[in-house]
Formats: sequence, C-alpha cells, structure tokens
Amino acid sequence: MAHIYVTDHHGTEHRLDAVEGWRVMEIIREHGLPVGGGCGGACECATCHVYVDADWLPRLYPRHDEEEGALDRLYDAAETSRLSCQILYSADLAGLRLRLAPA
Repeated sequence: MAHIYVTDHHGTEHRLDAVEGWRVMEIIREHGLPVGGGCGGACECATCHVYVDADWLPRLYPRHDEEEGALDRLYDAAETSRLSCQILYSADLAGLRLRLAPA
C-alpha cells in the first residue's frame, strides 16, 4: 500500500496508508490526526489547512479560485499552503509530505 507522511502539531511525523481516490483530508482523518474539515470537503471552512513540502508542490494540481479565496482568509497561510480537502490522492503522490497547520 502507498503512504503519505504527515507531521503533526508536535513535530512527530506519521506514515499513513493512502487510498487512491480519497481526499488527503480523509486519509489524515481516518488515521486519527487532528485535521478539520467541518465543511466536508466543500472548500469553505479552511480548517483542513496543511503545508505541503515545497518539493511536492509541482506535482499537485494548482489551487483554484475557491481554494485561493479560502486560504486568503487565513492569517498563517504560506506559499506552500493547501487545503487537504482539495488534494485528491493518486498513485503519483505516493510519499507526499505535509505538515498540519496550527489549529
């Protein structure tokens, strides 16, 4: 099975089994890590904010206007910020590394 690597709020890295076709937010939540997602992946609440390792950014689809708008509302957004609900896991993302944004 493929994996992604998520660093939690305490700096601990977790290796998570990843399922093709799932949103990265769902993968993180399924493993019990504290990621938001109150809107269920509708790109409205921005509580699933993560920082993607810069080396992985070129492999992701670019942010769309709705995601940009949601990230613009956050005080801690960075160039590597993404909403994990907007990243659909596929085999080419095996090994993806990201860090949970502060809650």
